Amino acid sequence: MRCSTSVVLAFGSVHFAASFSPVAPAVLRPVHANKESSSAKGVVALFTAASDGDDAETIQRRSFLAKLAASLVGAPLALGRPQSADASFFGNNMVEGVMKRGDESIMSPKAHGTTDAAVQERLRFGVDRKLADKISSYTRDFAERAGYYLSTSFEDDVTKSVARGDPLEFYDSVSGKPLFKAPVGRDLDEFLAEARGHGWPSFRDDEVNWENVRVLRNGETVSVGGTHLGHNIPDSIGNRYCIDLVSISGNPV
Repeated sequence: MRCSTSVVLAFGSVHFAASFSPVAPAVLRPVHANKESSSAKGVVALFTAASDGDDAETIQRRSFLAKLAASLVGAPLALGRPQSADASFFGNNMVEGVMKRGDESIMSPKAHGTTDAAVQERLRFGVDRKLADKISSYTRDFAERAGYYLSTSFEDDVTKSVARGDPLEFYDSVSGKPLFKAPVGRDLDEFLAEARGHGWPSFRDDEVNWENVRVLRNGETVSVGGTHLGHNIPDSIGNRYCIDLVSISGNPV
């Protein structure tokens, strides 16, 4: 859970750049090292400032960013390399059940960020390939902007698939392996309403292909090949996998 931000610490300054797709742009501005902003308290204040119209999902993700930013103040980061997610922010209240756990080694550095290769040349739903590559292989904590999927053919494609009598299958944007299938155990309206309510495609346990998907101890949801997919954000119903469409827009191979 993610919001689109890259964090760079250099020469005593902390810079937050909306490098993928902006969430709450007003708070994703450069933060220079001074008495207040270089402290964890100052960074948290910058990220948690509320904006009119913020929904619960945005507030929750902004809270995550605040904690992540505060934890990184003063820590050296390597530019252009995948950063490890902090296990203390997510992973609470996950329901074990059918969910399959994975360990951090899945996301170890590889030939292309956390994956062996870049995303496929032609992705589905009309998603942006450059954005897909950044999120799939070069981020651990951030995301496409809330509602990004609405600018794609996602809803139309799901609706057409259900009309034919089948849930729609979603494939890894890098490997082409099947990751999710939806809707399963609910109707089309329920599936689409949940995505709209949160701003990202959201899947339930029965809609996950557990042969190819793992959940790390902090809730980060990934493919077995190292593709960052999103995070598990449990609610009153159970596990809810909040997923970046750009990471699951591959073609089957």
